[in-house]
Amino acid sequence: MVTVDAGSQEVLDWGGTGRPLDLLAGLGDTAHVFDNFAPKLTPEYRVYAISGVPSSGYTADRLGDDVLAVLDSLKIDHPVLVGHSIAGEELSSMTTRHPERIAGLIYLDAANAYAYYDPSRGDLTIDTAELQKKRSQLQKRPANAKQLVDDLLQKDLPGFERDLRELQKNLQSGAPTHIPASVAPTAADRASFAAFRSWQSRVQGVTMPEAALRQVFESTADGHVGKQHPSSALAQAIRAGEQKYINIPVPALALFALRHDLGPGLKNDPAARAAVEAMDIAVTKAQVKAFEAGVPSARVVRIPRANHFIFLSNKADVLREMRAFLTSLR
Repeated sequence: MVTVDAGSQEVLDWGGTGRPLDLLAGLGDTAHVFDNFAPKLTPEYRVYAISGVPSSGYTADRLGDDVLAVLDSLKIDHPVLVGHSIAGEELSSMTTRHPERIAGLIYLDAANAYAYYDPSRGDLTIDTAELQKKRSQLQKRPANAKQLVDDLLQKDLPGFERDLRELQKNLQSGAPTHIPASVAPTAADRASFAAFRSWQSRVQGVTMPEAALRQVFESTADGHVGKQHPSSALAQAIRAGEQKYINIPVPALALFALRHDLGPGLKNDPAARAAVEAMDIAVTKAQVKAFEAGVPSARVVRIPRANHFIFLSNKADVLREMRAFLTSLR
């Protein structure tokens, strides 16, 4: 455990030699989600994983500051940061503010709006947070009040209206916006962590390392998989702390699942499933296009029918692309 300004971070060190790699887990996961992936990299690299959340303050830059504190504490020099899912915002935060500290970035299905903001499309979560932030600043009668008002009228409010109209269109269509889990784990599936992992493999298409599951779910006295540790409020706070990043000044590799493997949900409703899949493809394609245009030096790879946990569902593909990218770095 490494102490940082607002709490502590857990660091796993798999050893290895060579360029340092720091793996960052997505929302709700811990460093142990990489237990079965990280050892594949140790023959060529020194591999760490970092996880933890501050006790207060959940903006992307706050989370990025904690990563920087870990690098300082362990004297890790010019690592490549590898982030899954929402950890992409920490990668972008670090390179936006401290590009001299980072050798490269690898986004594992993580180069979404929270990591690279596309002004032409916007994002309701990020735009709402920006609007609330400027509204709060304006209430304090700051010296730059005129500039804030101009920004709100010319950029923030029109962008927010655009986001709302897009949401309205989706709501009026009546089509589902996500595929629900169609098969909940039974008592037998929760009888042990081994049984739960077997259920995950059948229903979700990926299997989490047992240590990762034990940090997310309670373990009962008889060894059953218990309740999930409460984290909804924390998740909401982190989502509300998303920021706009549009400058990625260091070498980057972005792996996108396109299209995502969405599991067995809605198989009994082919039309609804097709609508969700079409939305997933459209949204991902638009983000890929924006990232390629905004970060032309980056290598962007599309991996078809991959799970969001792309490093679990398509381990060989991810390792191949990572090694090629890492070899290209000076």
